[in-house]
Amino acid sequence: QVRFVESGGGLVQTGGSLRISCVASGFKFDRQDIAWYRQTPGNQHELVAWISPFGRVSIYADSVQGRFTISRDNDRYTAHLQMNNLTPEDTAVYFCNERPPSDNWGQGTQITVSS
Repeated sequence: QVRFVESGGGLVQTGGSLRISCVASGFKFDRQDIAWYRQTPGNQHELVAWISPFGRVSIYADSVQGRFTISRDNDRYTAHLQMNNLTPEDTAVYFCNERPPSDNWGQGTQITVSS
């Protein structure tokens, strides 16, 4: 069964940084694009960034380009998202999943950026 467990969220002030992590299981991790998504109440999951199976390609939403960095460790079935210069607009629940996403969403990790 495909499963994602996100961690590392929290409360941070504007301009601060956080690194969130995801542990995946139940599929061949190194054969899939892995992505971070975020969701705010009443909205769909928004694609934030994704990374190719061996990390050669990483793509970012315009809103986070230059501030966020996605990475992965295939040996540990983990993915990370380093987030710098956070703004209140980054406040959301963050999820990792495949790209395109499977139906098996984790619980996510809440990021709250105070102004």
